[in-house]
Amino acid sequence: MKRLFALIVLPLILAACTPATQDQIARDAARSTISKVVVDRFPGVPVQPAIDCIIDNASSTQIFALAADSVTGPTQSTVEVVSDIVSKPETLTCLAAEGLPALIR
Repeated sequence: MKRLFALIVLPLILAACTPATQDQIARDAARSTISKVVVDRFPGVPVQPAIDCIIDNASSTQIFALAADSVTGPTQSTVEVVSDIVSKPETLTCLAAEGLPALIR
């Protein structure tokens, strides 16, 4: 029920905003969801660089799905979306460039 509510309400809220604002709201909501998955599934990975790499390499569809999950909380589907993004070569390159130096500091 919560997920249905999120899928109905989130687009209505976003429709009242400019495209740039819509994108920022969705990205901020997705960041919240991604951080929970990163902390739970990828212990030891620097959270902020990982979130940035995941957000930067997610499609708009993935961002909106993760944003909707910020209302209901992460599910197995959320983990699959994040894992799909993490497995992209571009994300792995970003994680190597941004995440590894953070581990060394």
